[in-house]
Amino acid sequence: MGCLLLAWATLGGNFFARAAQISTPYGTSYQVNVNAAGQNIGGDAANEPSMCIDPTNPNRMAIGWRQFDTTNSIFRQSGVAFTTNGGLNWTFPGVLEPGTFRSDPVLASDANGVFYYLGISNANAFAEDLLRSTNGGVTWQLAGPALGGDKEWMAIDTTTGPGRGNIYQVWSQFYNVYNNTNQIFTRSTDAGNTWMTAIGLPYLPFFGTVNVGPDGDLYMIGTTNAYDARFALNRSTNAQNRFVTPTVDLTTVVDLGGDVIFGLPNINPSGLLGQVWIATDHSSGPTRGNVYALCTVSNEPGNLANVMFSRSTDRGQTWSMPLRINDDSATQNACHWFGTLSVAPNGRVDACWNDTRNSPDNSLSQLYYAWSDDGGLTWAANRPLSPQFNQSLGYPQDPQQTQHKMGDYIAMVSLNEGACIAYTATFNGEEDIYFVRAELPIVASITPVGNAAHISWNAVPGGSYCVQALWDLNLPWSAATNVACVVSSGSTASVNDPLATSGAARFYRVTR
Repeated sequence: MGCLLLAWATLGGNFFARAAQISTPYGTSYQVNVNAAGQNIGGDAANEPSMCIDPTNPNRMAIGWRQFDTTNSIFRQSGVAFTTNGGLNWTFPGVLEPGTFRSDPVLASDANGVFYYLGISNANAFAEDLLRSTNGGVTWQLAGPALGGDKEWMAIDTTTGPGRGNIYQVWSQFYNVYNNTNQIFTRSTDAGNTWMTAIGLPYLPFFGTVNVGPDGDLYMIGTTNAYDARFALNRSTNAQNRFVTPTVDLTTVVDLGGDVIFGLPNINPSGLLGQVWIATDHSSGPTRGNVYALCTVSNEPGNLANVMFSRSTDRGQTWSMPLRINDDSATQNACHWFGTLSVAPNGRVDACWNDTRNSPDNSLSQLYYAWSDDGGLTWAANRPLSPQFNQSLGYPQDPQQTQHKMGDYIAMVSLNEGACIAYTATFNGEEDIYFVRAELPIVASITPVGNAAHISWNAVPGGSYCVQALWDLNLPWSAATNVACVVSSGSTASVNDPLATSGAARFYRVTR
């Protein structure tokens, strides 16, 4: 439960605000992989979610995942669901191509709200294809082959520069369609219809991500087997120029205080504990252009894994000392895994991860979240967004136990009003996909509107809020009157109080 205290004084038309941090132990999670009646599909498994949001209408989202129709088999397909009301309800029409093997889904939206779904479509060659949707994920059409390989990632240029609409893709040096470690990066300049012949990257990084900066610069990061580096960043400033073959003009070693982790008994035995993420600041404020990196790493003898962060203020040339984001004890043998990073349009930096701090034997995880309003220098206190779940339930079965995991990543896209997260959990005793919106502290204001006080605040779709009024702060809030209660349908909510002009001071509290 969270609240915000406001004061209204009618004398002279002045008004004042007193704010208190919202602190809810859990967000509201909505299951994504549901049947036509909105119910859980028993006996299946769904993991490794990726997400995209329409920048022209943030209520339209799509989430894709690896869909196992039965846990008795490791055969996986492309699950994808969509929402038109900001994540309150999800529609899963069925897998994209029934009976077709697919894995490693990656979703992204272009600046016009066209959704793209990239994934492996051949279990032997690890070739990929790309699908697109022009109606918010309701239907998908095949754009064509997309080259690629295992552990691919993509980003789309949404800037106003010459690279707008370019699609960039990187993948791991092993298991790729070329069978060549020196061909791990490609670009499409025609919405995925054709792709450039792939080229190599310094350090041959893998298990990584790619991101486009506010000026169209391309940033790619991954882990490396080289003895002198744990994470390698490659930057290209000319990749946005569709008339030249991209070149890497900067390669930098990024220290995140430890190494990427593959496989940990009882946590994610056959999978990564998290890939390395790169994100950039597109805001108009003083942090514009900052580059951020985050990964779950093994770096302290007292914890199994920590979420570590670093930042660059000079377009990737130099990096800050690694900073631990999980704020619990460094010596409790806890695991903080699937660390994920994104940046809101206003420059807020968000991080989320699975966390076992409240499970002495590390058998239960919770989704945790933290954010930074100053470009990653300081971070808000960690807060849980989900109840605990047993991360070891519902593994798809095979003799080699290759799929004894919850996948290799979760997803997050940041909006100004909060982070949107797609994650895997086992609340039904099996692996399912859930959506949760990380709620920020309530920030409200009062403005005079005619003969009333107009109280407005930031909200989450589907959130229930009540505004209470009190005429004397020496009285308990149990004596307050209820002005109104509303269910928000968007990112803001408001009520009017006609009694604010009655002549007496009124103090308001907004509660969630």
